[in-house]
Amino acid sequence: MSDDVLTLIEGRVGRIRLNRPKALHALNIDMCLAMSAALDRWRGDLAVEAVLIDHAEGRGFCAGGDIRMVAESAKGDGVEARRFFFEEYRMNHALFTYAKPVVAFMDGITMGGGVGISLPAKFRIATENTKFAMPETGIGLFPDVGGGWYLSRLPGRMGQFLALTGHRLDGAECKALGLATHYLPADALAHAKGRIAEQPQAIAVILDDLDTDPPEAAILARRADIDRLFAADTVEEIFAALAADGGDWAAEQRAILETKSPQTMKVSLRLLHDGARMASFADEMAREYAVASRVVQRHDFIEGVRAVIVDKDNAPRWNPATPGGVTDHVIDQIFAPLADDEAWTPR
Repeated sequence: MSDDVLTLIEGRVGRIRLNRPKALHALNIDMCLAMSAALDRWRGDLAVEAVLIDHAEGRGFCAGGDIRMVAESAKGDGVEARRFFFEEYRMNHALFTYAKPVVAFMDGITMGGGVGISLPAKFRIATENTKFAMPETGIGLFPDVGGGWYLSRLPGRMGQFLALTGHRLDGAECKALGLATHYLPADALAHAKGRIAEQPQAIAVILDDLDTDPPEAAILARRADIDRLFAADTVEEIFAALAADGGDWAAEQRAILETKSPQTMKVSLRLLHDGARMASFADEMAREYAVASRVVQRHDFIEGVRAVIVDKDNAPRWNPATPGGVTDHVIDQIFAPLADDEAWTPR
């Protein structure tokens, strides 16, 4: 299928190892298809009692998706971009609903697509190397791969803060917020994987035994500020709250938001507002697919990729340039359901 992802059986577990180190293991469509195929094979295989997901080498667990390909496709008919999201979301949903326990080792950069393959796992391991973020608003995208489901279920307004600012969390913060179930030193991971391969029925006991106390989670010191300043469901009101605060931290967050796409900040807030009430993860993924299909062919995504990834001038020219210029009508169009013959469905 793809050399960019290795799938094998080791002991009594199936191993999915991301193997694209030069791209920090960012997902392409062949990787998504290979992962889905492995999950399908192992679903009824009695010799496979659990699934482990990690990366083969390099400093990233998974830095996201194949954004360059998506942007190039979006400039034309968008067919390949939509196909990528369709297959990626099917793989995300397969992980979310998998009957056998899944263990994800978030050792390194875990962003975008990496969040989509780690948060569905029953066991999620953070380390001192973990750098977790959903930074999509900086390239005119939104926190997809289930972001509307996961972020909306974080305590208080933490999800809104992370979605809008793209703030990076370390491993200790992931554990404190429940994004990770365990915190292990990176040098203990090989031992953990070996024990799990031998005794997959004892995963919880093994990980609890190896779990260590993480450092202090710095984000918790800002919890009250985040809940207060990001309390509103409109971007304009959040900007106003940050401006009125008068403190240095609020000013820093406002400056960060001023660099983000106004359109996709509004998309992100709507996504989390609705995601908190979504009946099922499949419904969430169908909605995110409709939104993604439209957002990637709009100006801000193509311009954001140009500025951040292609030209690297980090000076995107958003259109509209301010939140006030993004009308409710535009957001409603982006969120409109797709026709039945175009809509996303699980396998």
